[in-house]
Amino acid sequence: MNVEQMIARGRQVLELERDVVAVAAERLDASFAHAVQLLHACTGRVIVSGVGKSGLIGRKIAATLTSTGTPATFLHPTESLHGDLGIVGAHDVAILLSKSGETFELLPLMEQLTRLGVPTIAITGTVDSTLGRHARVALDAAVREEACPHDLAPTTSTTLALALGDALAVVLLEAKGFRREDFARFHPGGALGRKLLLRVRDVMVSEDLPILPLATTMREAVVELAKRRGICLIADAAQQLLGVITTGDLSRLMESGREIFAIPVAEVMHRTPKVIDADALASAAVHLMETKGVVAVPVLDGSRRIVGVVHLHDLLRAGAA
Repeated sequence: MNVEQMIARGRQVLELERDVVAVAAERLDASFAHAVQLLHACTGRVIVSGVGKSGLIGRKIAATLTSTGTPATFLHPTESLHGDLGIVGAHDVAILLSKSGETFELLPLMEQLTRLGVPTIAITGTVDSTLGRHARVALDAAVREEACPHDLAPTTSTTLALALGDALAVVLLEAKGFRREDFARFHPGGALGRKLLLRVRDVMVSEDLPILPLATTMREAVVELAKRRGICLIADAAQQLLGVITTGDLSRLMESGREIFAIPVAEVMHRTPKVIDADALASAAVHLMETKGVVAVPVLDGSRRIVGVVHLHDLLRAGAA
């Protein structure tokens, strides 16, 4: 097999897997909504089980549910009959995966779950199988063929099972009102979690701020601009923001040819500068700066009092972008 043939075959596999998901999307019906309702009403845990490749897909579905606000655990069907069934409670819901719906290791677990009164959702390629018939809800995961040339190795079937699991998890999290901040709480160690948890107050400079009174001249402002990273804040005695001067303002003033040092800051400052709240997401500060073309923004409290300055470089260094 040459390079061109490898690429063509790889493309064919991807197209097969794309097509089975598209077909499943077309045939999705009220049983899917019923499954979501069962999961939404669950006050215990979601028990996910399957054997072989279906078991691996089940582990991923359980992990996705857990990370999006629905406690879930994977239960191996064989081990469940040797003591692990003890993790199952009467308030749980189970998701069972089997392409054939006749997986002999899974059917005894199905019987025990039924005995315990645990409602089951089957993801199966044969909805009229033993598993499909006895489940509370059966989701159709049938595929015409596997991508394997011998139609043996689970490929398109596992892709579809995973996609259905993802669909359940996503619709469920929306039904629960799961927010970005909730996601961050469950992923504090990841880059996305840090981005969602990081607030402006965590990054801003709050001491030795470049604040000058309104009566100041540009002589003092130039000194502050040089010392304080290109921004100078003009405030009243109560530390309420009146305006902002930046190095850009200074450059434009110098180009005018005027004697700049005696000019009052009131003539130069922006009286309606871009500002941000200390409790805003750091990523929101990055967006504000990038869209407005500024590299530093005053941070205010609810009374427009200055509590800090946040710099774009500090935000980027902290991973807010």
